[in-house]
Amino acid sequence: MSEDWAPKTCTLPTVDRPLRIAEFDRLFAFVLRAQRSGPTQLGLVLPRHVEAAARDLARRESECCSFFAFEFGSDGGDVLMCVTVPPAHIGVLDAIEARCGRPR
Repeated sequence: MSEDWAPKTCTLPTVDRPLRIAEFDRLFAFVLRAQRSGPTQLGLVLPRHVEAAARDLARRESECCSFFAFEFGSDGGDVLMCVTVPPAHIGVLDAIEARCGRPR
């Protein structure tokens, strides 16, 4: 899988993209469960102790890729992070889902 899965509409400078991908990979290492609830939505269950980092990363990612919608809720004692994209960006969600399943 390509390391540059960011869409062309991303405004994050290209030089900063590997750092952002590394941040996502660190977060994805904590994913307890990932479930696709439709082609445009992915739910990630995370332990409560990474919630602040997940919210911060979601906020910053929304600034450069405004098509992302992130919502947070709870799943028992854990955090549910829902990632939604428009149909034109399903490939980005596919890449995120694949990265969540990669061994670290």
